[in-house]
Amino acid sequence: MSRSRWRNGDRRRSQRRRSPARRWLDYGLTIALFALLALLVARLDAVNTRTEQGMARIVDGDSIELGGQRVRLRGIDAPEYRQNCTREGTEFACGRESRNALLRLTQNKTVVCSGWRNDQYGRLLGDCTADGIDLNRAQVEAGWAVAYGDFEREEAAARAAGRGVWAGEFERPRHWRDRQGGQPEPEHDVLAGIGDWLRQLFRFW
Repeated sequence: MSRSRWRNGDRRRSQRRRSPARRWLDYGLTIALFALLALLVARLDAVNTRTEQGMARIVDGDSIELGGQRVRLRGIDAPEYRQNCTREGTEFACGRESRNALLRLTQNKTVVCSGWRNDQYGRLLGDCTADGIDLNRAQVEAGWAVAYGDFEREEAAARAAGRGVWAGEFERPRHWRDRQGGQPEPEHDVLAGIGDWLRQLFRFW
């Protein structure tokens, strides 16, 4: 008898030897797996994307209020409103200038923000546009915010061109907040997003 025939015969004998209890166990595991997948799909509505739109009130260079919802622009970090930077040896209110830059981008325009994550302060982490302008990207490109888990290429271009805060010297907003005793905020990168997705998903079980 050839080796291949022996193997096929051995496999058939092994299948015949499976007890009814083993077969029922296999069926049960298969059903349980499908039930788990169905439950996961049903729970995905807990992390659906939310969208807010309307006229925005600008809080600072990366935070707005929209329709009663506080929104933190995802993937960027702007100087805090009270933060100062240095340009040509002179201090200037870079936090206010960052806010004013965002104000100009949104003035008299409909702002639309979408996202599914909340930050530690309960603000929606959103990707926002104003009449088609990507506000997150625009703030980094203009040098009035730095990359915070996204937009690294835009930050590099702004730094090379000396735009916004890159025209002089400044302290990264996260470090400025640390010195003021603020609560640490994780970057809005992919790994943090996966962690947030899992936490929100299993919170509803």
